[in-house]
Amino acid sequence: MPGLPVQGPPGRRLRRSRPSRMVTYLAAPLRPGRRTMETESRHELRAKLEQLRVEHRDLDLAISRLAEDPLTHELQLKRLKKRKLQIKDYIAKLESRLIPDLDA
Repeated sequence: MPGLPVQGPPGRRLRRSRPSRMVTYLAAPLRPGRRTMETESRHELRAKLEQLRVEHRDLDLAISRLAEDPLTHELQLKRLKKRKLQIKDYIAKLESRLIPDLDA
């Protein structure tokens, strides 16, 4: 029916039959003890950060052990170092997302 709102999650936009019609929904009021999407995503980011830090640490140990071994393939060592650097960059990116923006 044309005048009725489409049911959907709070704060999301849904498409109707025609792409030109977009409907925005207001978020439900917060209840005590209820986590917001922002809080949940912060928890997810922190968990991902911890996982990446562990992987970075493990790669560091593996690289140092392989560097001592004279029979190690240089290509394998370079790939591990590259992966370690990618993880470090991703960690920095996630950490910057956790820091709130300050208005100057």
